[in-house]
Amino acid sequence: MSEKQPQTPAPAPFSCTYSPNIPELLQQLKCTLALSTYQAGKVVLLSSVDGERLVQLPRTFRKPMGIALEGARMAIATLDEAIVLSNSPELALHYPKKPATYDALFMPRATYYTGQVDIHDLEWGADGLYAVNTSFSCICRIDDNYSFTPAWKPPFISKLVHEDRCHLNGMAMAERRPKFATAFNTGDSRQSWREKITETGVLIDIHSNEIIARGLPMPHSPRLYDGGLFVLLSATGDLVKVDTDNGKAETVCRLDGFARGLCRCEDYVFIGLSRLRQNSSTFAKLPFAHRAQQAGIAVVHLPTGALSGIIRYQASVDEIYDVRALPGLRRPNILNPYEAQHRLGLSTPEATYWANPKTKQ
Repeated sequence: MSEKQPQTPAPAPFSCTYSPNIPELLQQLKCTLALSTYQAGKVVLLSSVDGERLVQLPRTFRKPMGIALEGARMAIATLDEAIVLSNSPELALHYPKKPATYDALFMPRATYYTGQVDIHDLEWGADGLYAVNTSFSCICRIDDNYSFTPAWKPPFISKLVHEDRCHLNGMAMAERRPKFATAFNTGDSRQSWREKITETGVLIDIHSNEIIARGLPMPHSPRLYDGGLFVLLSATGDLVKVDTDNGKAETVCRLDGFARGLCRCEDYVFIGLSRLRQNSSTFAKLPFAHRAQQAGIAVVHLPTGALSGIIRYQASVDEIYDVRALPGLRRPNILNPYEAQHRLGLSTPEATYWANPKTKQ
């Protein structure tokens, strides 16, 4: 009778490996990374501890996707809401569970009930909160008047209906207003983009309604950095810089994974990588299919396109939507609106208070 082989223990939830230089780099940049994973239902904060190791804080949100940042404000797009949070360093300092540990604490302050409109990218703008409303094929504003207020639709969309006609997903801001958008095609019927999903992506100038580039392989996460337009081509794993005059895309780097979620801190960009869905016949045909077995974050030196490091998840996280750098925050915390803890933290312009959980006073 053969002896039973010892079983390898399963990795702990949210366990990850990372390049040895990443904790030091985050400390040098004085930033924390925030990522959203709708598949795991979490927003995860990754911070450096003494430049030697990474520490994570996963917090539950219902299907989180786009994350918007502006000063002390954060907004998170979830299943059917947009949740606005505000940073209180004073509440962070006296956080009852771990006092004198965090330098920031994002507290829920308002919730907008949008309904299930599949919000993707989310950004603060000059006149409020802008969202890519994928279900209704438009960019909209989120406020307390309606579920959403349409601000722009692609010129090829004839009417706003709940049909996800072109899979509008990404939005780049210029002068605090939407400037560029990405979509999977120029169709005008229900989910028309699915037929040739990896071949028909477009980049659109919102101001002129001009289609700048066509035939892009699943474009996501357009961003303007120092006047240059960068886009992730998810189906090839490419970060490209697009010439807005002629639509030509110059490859900055190529990654082994479904690239989606892009942010910058100084000379470095952080790119979300998702594990390919095992049951997808479309994803099985992608060039990196056999290598994209783990989700994570790639760190790229933007001036040279060199890969500086990578974080890889061993458990819990398979798909990442957004990645954001929180500048100047070394160890932030975040509370969600679903649990009672956030109701105990009170702040005014002059002072902050933590109520006693037993007496609520």
